[in-house]
Amino acid sequence: MKAQTLGHLKDIERQILWLSAWMVHHANALREKDAIKVGGHQASCASMVSIITALYFHALRASDRVAVKPHASPVFHAMQYLMGNQSLDKLKNFRGFGGAQSYPSRTKDVDDVDFSTGSVGLGVAITAFASIMQDYLSEKPWAEKPWGAKSGAAKGQGSGMGRMVALIGDAELDEGNIYECLQEGWKHDLRNTWWVIDYNRQSLDGVVREGLWQRIEAVFRSFGWDVVMLKHGALQRAAFAEPGGDKLREWIDNCPNQLYAALTFQGGAKWRARLEDELGDQGEFSALLARRTDSELSDLMNNLGGHCLQSLTDAFDSIDHDRPTVFLAYTIKGWGTPLAGHKDNHAGLMTPAQMAAFQEAMGVSEGREWEPLSTVDGNGEALRAFLAEVSFFRDGPRRYSAPKVAAPGPVLLDDRVLSTQAGFGKILDALSKEKTEVADHIVTVSPDVTVSTNLGPWVNRRGCFARNSRPDTFRSEQVPSMQKWTFSPDGQHIELGIAEMNLFLMLGAAGLSHSLFGNRVLPIGTVYDPFVARGLDALNYACYQDARFMIVGTPSGVTLAPEGGAHQSIGTPLIGMSQDGLASFEPAFLDELSVIMDWAFDYMQRDGEGEPNERTWLRDETGGSVYLRLTTRPLEQPVRREDAAFRQGVIDGAYWLREPGPNADVVLAYQGTVGPEVIAAAGQLSEWRRDIGVLAVTSADRLNAGWTAAQRARRRGNQAARGHIETLLSALPNHCTLITVIDGHPATLAWLGAVGGHRTVPLGVEHFGQTGTIADLHAHYGLDTDSIVRTVAGLTEGRRIYGDRDAAALAPMVEQS
Repeated sequence: MKAQTLGHLKDIERQILWLSAWMVHHANALREKDAIKVGGHQASCASMVSIITALYFHALRASDRVAVKPHASPVFHAMQYLMGNQSLDKLKNFRGFGGAQSYPSRTKDVDDVDFSTGSVGLGVAITAFASIMQDYLSEKPWAEKPWGAKSGAAKGQGSGMGRMVALIGDAELDEGNIYECLQEGWKHDLRNTWWVIDYNRQSLDGVVREGLWQRIEAVFRSFGWDVVMLKHGALQRAAFAEPGGDKLREWIDNCPNQLYAALTFQGGAKWRARLEDELGDQGEFSALLARRTDSELSDLMNNLGGHCLQSLTDAFDSIDHDRPTVFLAYTIKGWGTPLAGHKDNHAGLMTPAQMAAFQEAMGVSEGREWEPLSTVDGNGEALRAFLAEVSFFRDGPRRYSAPKVAAPGPVLLDDRVLSTQAGFGKILDALSKEKTEVADHIVTVSPDVTVSTNLGPWVNRRGCFARNSRPDTFRSEQVPSMQKWTFSPDGQHIELGIAEMNLFLMLGAAGLSHSLFGNRVLPIGTVYDPFVARGLDALNYACYQDARFMIVGTPSGVTLAPEGGAHQSIGTPLIGMSQDGLASFEPAFLDELSVIMDWAFDYMQRDGEGEPNERTWLRDETGGSVYLRLTTRPLEQPVRREDAAFRQGVIDGAYWLREPGPNADVVLAYQGTVGPEVIAAAGQLSEWRRDIGVLAVTSADRLNAGWTAAQRARRRGNQAARGHIETLLSALPNHCTLITVIDGHPATLAWLGAVGGHRTVPLGVEHFGQTGTIADLHAHYGLDTDSIVRTVAGLTEGRRIYGDRDAAALAPMVEQS
């Protein structure tokens, strides 16, 4: 590397170190704030500045995508500010409302964040799945290849292929999802992935255990990764070459982490005293020390590989292949600041006195703190010219867009008795038979439950994805099998191991493909519904990034009754309601499912900023992901309904299966597979009261969201705002009682009573299930027809509602209840 280039990189390193530290100081010490500390991580930023400088300003190309260590967010924002991609107002409002985010965010920051980070470890792992997605797209004939078109391929890469890069804090390696990801990457022949570990050997509460680097190296090598060690910087290597330098190297390599950190904090004089004390008068070694002032000795001992721009750039330049590579870069937490090395520095902040000394050392005069080149001597013209030619930034923001794929219309089924899970499989199978744009853009993913979640027919027709073709040995050996597991670059199913975190990370990466790679896919993932909770952190992470996908949780509720409570889900409807960025549905019947899936293919692709729909007050133009809660229980299907009002009600969240009369005393509202029990109960109850209503809820999530949005609109002065559920319930008399029924937690529908002030009796499942038949369990939880009828009969005001004659007729049921 030319000396001039290295000099520019050192200027950049110095500038973003200053700006990141000042940003945090300003937020905590100068800006008006609450009594609560604003926070920030000056020390964690400092350990990463050299790595970020070497990567972004030397090694990366526009086709590369980077997940930045969460606590290095101020460094990222400072770098983008230097390049004109971040505003001063947002830097000054770091961690404030509307300011630069605490952790890099695709959706809330303006400075071209590739992957959101924050939930530790997930930003690391998603880069591997993004690389797999890049490989998937590279094999599809319909996919354009824009992600490297402007800047060309980086060294050692295929044409236009970007590297997926993660900048990792060493403490993040405690997260189990990283190791689940490593195994999955090995299965899928992962490539074009770089992970750079900021090995500062300090975590939130202390110093990491000795010898961790050996375990890290062994784990990565066992999964086929190349490992590049960056322990000693150029200054240290030069000193090692001096007479007596071998003694210094041996001491450094054997020094315990805690001692090295403590001496770093104490400075050059303490380094000298300790080295002289432990190594004694050894002639050449003592002369090596004597040739350096205390300040120079401190610089030497702080010159680890992760803070040496020459070492970092050489290491990055040395990679001439596409194998996954991890760089283990030794760093010092708080490097270059008064906090360097202290074990309490993770959330520590420089005091005003320390900041003043740091500002003087950085050469920043008062009043110039926020200037982009405040630490640079002279006018900085040469540096500005260098920055204008940096490959990563030269072409501007690197987010792509992709045209929408037109939905074909609902695929309607003719089955008279079928489960929604089986119906889902048949709809996908029907799509797989046609050469349509939607079918070609669908990619399915499942964590080792492909067949049992009814993806088998789709996979048989569309195949499994692999970069290198693998035959179905069972077929070649003429062993009969219902499954055709052929792996090839043409395949459209990505088969994962059983880790649900990997499923949602894969869906997150695939659901960002239109933005990351300029090509749109329609990702569909399936998982046993109770195990949605096992991947919940990654699901939330994917939604936070605004990834677009469909997740199908099946079997749900207690419908897999013989399996017992371990395979029965209770709280997932509440997850669907509470998860931002996810529209949750639970259809009971096939025609509902067909309408929802067709709508979902369009909804997953929307990215507009339209005003709320005044029919529902839902902001559907913004789009999002979709969650379908399905079951294995076959239901007798109603006569197919195709009218527009029915379809709209299904999408809006509910429709009247049986519209209540003007004197309705009871309305039965249900969601999902308990529909037949509710319908039968309404039939029995109608012998006494013909005005009874049955509300078919397809999405408690959308009903609730529309209701709360309408309430907000009314508070803001629009008194005409009404959510869809308010419209549906508006004609009910005040004395009407709502009985809500769901094969899940009763709170899912219990809120319906608050809409119009109607008394509500919620039925559902609150405890871990037991083994048995569905009939056994429905009776146990009070979800069967008889229990629903008894619930109505046992209402406190039953006599007033039904009159003496009807109350007498229902007396046996009251006694049973």
